[in-house]
Amino acid sequence: MSTSSSPTTRAKARNEAVAPRSGSFAFRLAAWFLVASFALGPVSTFAEPARVEADATHFALLAEGEFPSARECRSCHPNHYDEWGVSQHAYAQLSPIFNAMNGELIKRTNGTLGDFCIRCHTPIGMQTGEPVFISNLERSQASREGVTCAVCHRVRKRYGKVNGRIHLTAGPVDVPVSGPTNNQELERILNDPNALPRDLEGEAQLEIHRDVFEFATISSSSFCGTCHDVTSPSGVRLEEAFSEFRHAPAARTEKTCQDCHMGREPGLASGYRHEPAAIVAGKPTRPRKRTDHRFVGPDHSVIHPGLFPFNERAGELASMVEWLQFDWKAGWGTDEFEDRVDDDASFPERWADAADRYDGREILDENLERLAAIAMARRRLLQKGYRLGEVAIGVSARAIEIEVSVKNGTSGHNVPTGFIAERVVWLHAVVRDARGTVLWQSGDLDPNGDVRDGHSRYVRAGVLPVDRDLFTLQSRFVLRNLREGEREEVLAVNDAIDPLPFVRPDPIPNFISGGPAGVRIHKKGIEPGGVRKHRYTIEARSLAEAEPPLELTVELKAGMVPVNLVSEIMGVGFDYGMSAAEVARGVVAGHQVLWRTERTLPALEPQS
Repeated sequence: MSTSSSPTTRAKARNEAVAPRSGSFAFRLAAWFLVASFALGPVSTFAEPARVEADATHFALLAEGEFPSARECRSCHPNHYDEWGVSQHAYAQLSPIFNAMNGELIKRTNGTLGDFCIRCHTPIGMQTGEPVFISNLERSQASREGVTCAVCHRVRKRYGKVNGRIHLTAGPVDVPVSGPTNNQELERILNDPNALPRDLEGEAQLEIHRDVFEFATISSSSFCGTCHDVTSPSGVRLEEAFSEFRHAPAARTEKTCQDCHMGREPGLASGYRHEPAAIVAGKPTRPRKRTDHRFVGPDHSVIHPGLFPFNERAGELASMVEWLQFDWKAGWGTDEFEDRVDDDASFPERWADAADRYDGREILDENLERLAAIAMARRRLLQKGYRLGEVAIGVSARAIEIEVSVKNGTSGHNVPTGFIAERVVWLHAVVRDARGTVLWQSGDLDPNGDVRDGHSRYVRAGVLPVDRDLFTLQSRFVLRNLREGEREEVLAVNDAIDPLPFVRPDPIPNFISGGPAGVRIHKKGIEPGGVRKHRYTIEARSLAEAEPPLELTVELKAGMVPVNLVSEIMGVGFDYGMSAAEVARGVVAGHQVLWRTERTLPALEPQS
């Protein structure tokens, strides 16, 4: 095995051919031009990218001392850390899809979008003045942790729906935190001379927060609405999870978002565990209500498992850049791989020692196991929201009629909810004959992994026909054309003939027009407790030569985002040197079958 033929080297060469790597001059130059208009001042010379790098490093150093990393919180809250470390909140800023989408929107609005999107994904990064568009490899640790501990537990004010524009109390780990209850238990520990290790003068040597700011709002649904109810600068209601909840049956029973999403079972008001909230100097605190911090949701990781989930051991063993050099798919650190490595094999410096590769593999196996567990929890959560109902079948001499019901199993909000224009939930229905030959289907995927709707590149190119029987719950942005008419898009930014497009206020107030003039969302979701019925008509002539019996399979499937969104945003490149194809494969690999039913179709009626 040689360096020139290693999988890592080939992957590196392929990615550099597709898009500039995040550390390259080309990437930095692109990032500079994207953020210069609003983040770093006017462009003066081509030497400015060097200043961007210096500023990023400076911001990172400042941020490290201004807010604690979750790693510091782990010393007393290891269980919370492990749950959060594989959560959607922890992945919020690491996502290469989010970062590329943010960059594409910034580009299309000539930078005037500012931090509108990213301030919910890395509040610490934005409060500490980090550039809006840089690689996560250059951000501070606390910043790339996304919605980390300090983001929720350093809030002191009740903000309501402010599109994520919040202020966090800065300071090291010993700064008071915000919590749902007062500090009686903390006071007991601080006043107990035997609870903490102390120096000769009696001062506690363990770094812990010294007070708790009682903040009841942190247990209310309105606290979640700060970021989970979003109105765009142009007036489009992008996300309405909190607003939907306010008008849902669950709110009338005094349930909260936390009851279903931080309880024993994600997606169900199942009560809370009663156990210690912290382990201080090896001793657990008194048991109390204990919330779950996994925040299970429809998203999943598509990046290297050395980068996510967050794992304290991973951070101690190697840097993010070094983990990206670890070719885990090739089997590094396994007996099968290491037993056949040639003596002259070459590896990156950090992984040159086989013992380090074995240590790396052990950490990755742990992370992959955690990812598999959260994938199962994600499926259970989605199964609560999406229910496959009755399948009714009618037969005539001319056709077979199939009616499928899809239900919203929740009482808390619509399904999908949140950023509904990127959520893909669809029915895949297939009819096969006795030989297993596919006679008819709807909901199958094109070679990219998209359903065959108007956004499929294969459909647009005329290579595949549009799926006219498709049932999907993905909502769409509908944009107004320059000369009447409308069109669907996956990004809510109008195409502009202006050479300097930017976010402009609507000339007509929304309360007069009833909504933004140039864009709206065509919602296809299902309200709480609601049902959508979809009918398939299969003509008899398409089944004429089929060998009976005919078998029908109906699956309700869910995905994170459509692959065509990856196509829309790939122009700015993806973080960690990932190619668009790698991101797309990761998206499709996360598709889940939520429900499946099989039926034998009756024979067609004889024609008269």
